[in-house]
Amino acid sequence: MENLIRIKNLSKTYENDEVLTPAVKGVSFAIEKGEFVSIMGPSGSGKSTLMQILGFLDRPTGGEYFFEGTDTQNFSDDELATIRNEKIGFVFQTFNLLPKTTVFENVELPLMYDPHISKINEKEVLAALQSVGMDHRKDYFSNQLSGGERQRVAIARALVNNPSVIFADEPTGNLDSKSGTQVMKILQKLNDAGNTIVLVTHETFTAEHGKRMIQMKDGEIVSDAPILNRRFATDGELLK
Repeated sequence: MENLIRIKNLSKTYENDEVLTPAVKGVSFAIEKGEFVSIMGPSGSGKSTLMQILGFLDRPTGGEYFFEGTDTQNFSDDELATIRNEKIGFVFQTFNLLPKTTVFENVELPLMYDPHISKINEKEVLAALQSVGMDHRKDYFSNQLSGGERQRVAIARALVNNPSVIFADEPTGNLDSKSGTQVMKILQKLNDAGNTIVLVTHETFTAEHGKRMIQMKDGEIVSDAPILNRRFATDGELLK
């Protein structure tokens, strides 16, 4: 399989009032197309910082990052913004939906910012909503939805531009067990269809829904291995 992401000795250090705080300390790994990788660790382990770098929301202070075989070190801010819009899908714990905007309009947002698209394709938006079972709510405002429904809309928004990878940062963190199960079931289904998923979580139970787990502690990788006893989200499952 082909490497989608490859990092080598990647590091990130924050500076505040001349105090240096290392968040990620020289980590190296590769993610192939079609993988479902869980990056797990406690608060302060560096997992969210790493995801922000991999998703081009932040830049590393050291090391190498190759995305789809291309070295990203010298990319301009505009080039990184283009990659984020065209190649990356984000799902956040807080949903990040526009409250006074319809479900359809929330999902079409990434297409509106794509300079290569001259006309919004309604079929693409509806297909994304159908994939998460939310097409019947397309005319609802996002603030009329439950937490689980909002997260499913957020997943549809992440999918609509057919990204190379979907980053899900604590996607079940604000959900009850039933809604969390539905979200993990959708992510597993998307991965089965060939989508690359990178899940960031502090919960072992949630992480075990992936196929491979990278564990972090104090900014370093402490283990990287396939998940031998993988969990599958079913309707009767309770996410802890």
